[in-house]
Amino acid sequence: MPASTSFPNALSRRRLLQGTTGLAALSFAGQQANAAKDLVVGFIYVGPKDDYGYNQAHAEAAAMLKKMPGVKIVEEEKVPETDDVSKTMESMIKLDGATLLFPTSFGYFDPYMLKMAVKYKDIQFRHCGGLWTDKDPMNTGSYFGYIGMCQYLNGIAAAHATKTKKLGFIAAKPIPQVLINVNSFALGARSVDPTITTSVIFTGEWSMPVKEAEATNSLIGQGIDVVTCHVDGPKVIMETAERRGIYTCGYHADQSKLAPKGYLTGAEWNWITVYKQFLGDEQTGKPIPNFTRGGLAENFVKMSPYGPALSPAGRKNVDTVKAEIMKGGFSVFKGPLKDNKGNTVVAAGKAYPETAIELESCNYLVEGINGSIA
Repeated sequence: MPASTSFPNALSRRRLLQGTTGLAALSFAGQQANAAKDLVVGFIYVGPKDDYGYNQAHAEAAAMLKKMPGVKIVEEEKVPETDDVSKTMESMIKLDGATLLFPTSFGYFDPYMLKMAVKYKDIQFRHCGGLWTDKDPMNTGSYFGYIGMCQYLNGIAAAHATKTKKLGFIAAKPIPQVLINVNSFALGARSVDPTITTSVIFTGEWSMPVKEAEATNSLIGQGIDVVTCHVDGPKVIMETAERRGIYTCGYHADQSKLAPKGYLTGAEWNWITVYKQFLGDEQTGKPIPNFTRGGLAENFVKMSPYGPALSPAGRKNVDTVKAEIMKGGFSVFKGPLKDNKGNTVVAAGKAYPETAIELESCNYLVEGINGSIA
């Protein structure tokens, strides 16, 4: 349970909403919170805050915000993508006096966050992902980072480390944001050596440690010697790969402690950039943007420090390409490009930079990837 609340377990906050005594307590507490001058901001995580992954990346930024004057942070972890998140949001509003909420998990958006936004029109809701459109309530919005560029750099690092020319990618669900990462990793590797292949396994869940360990071992059994991922908590994948003696590229947060020998580098979120911007707008009365995006140049994402396993040539290659990306306009997806079924997905002469909205509807795996999204 987060230290920012005094309840004995994660369900206590939501259970307070179920009875008249709880509602009276909420009303009184809410009045107290509203009387305060601090900006109260709520963070909601689908998993634990120390998962070495998606949730930890957000929680690390929230911890930095706690040091800002005039800001109070409330958090709740391990909240499922069910009506439980609606109850959590409502309790943060009524109990803590929160006026800005960050429900961070993909499945929180529709219908849960949208329903709360209609009910509480004076509260600002911002969701991490690419789901918001101008048809949604104007007190809602989305933010995200172009982390596919970092996965492209991961792929370059992996290409310099592999001896088998077989890479592995363990992913949760074949949604556009995940597919961009899988494809970017594979394209980064093939920019170094076009004969390299990447095998992908989709677990079907954001957090499924048993399946993730099984997938890692399965890929190793197929001869892959570098693995990366897009799951909420990469911890099991990194530890399994390290134990089996292969290389790893991290995702979400820095996992180098989990794989001190095999960690090459990693693609990390840098959410503090976004959150400071939003809180600054809220404190000064400036409207918070409904749709916010940024990449390496905007410091929304970053690369992990290099591990000892990455060669000087690999470091130089990653540094060179990263410098090009930082200039802006770099295109990972450029034609002629086919998917792994032989269909043309990017025509010759066409290129999509990281900001291209077309990429947010990506529904294919590029050539050189073994796997299927069906």
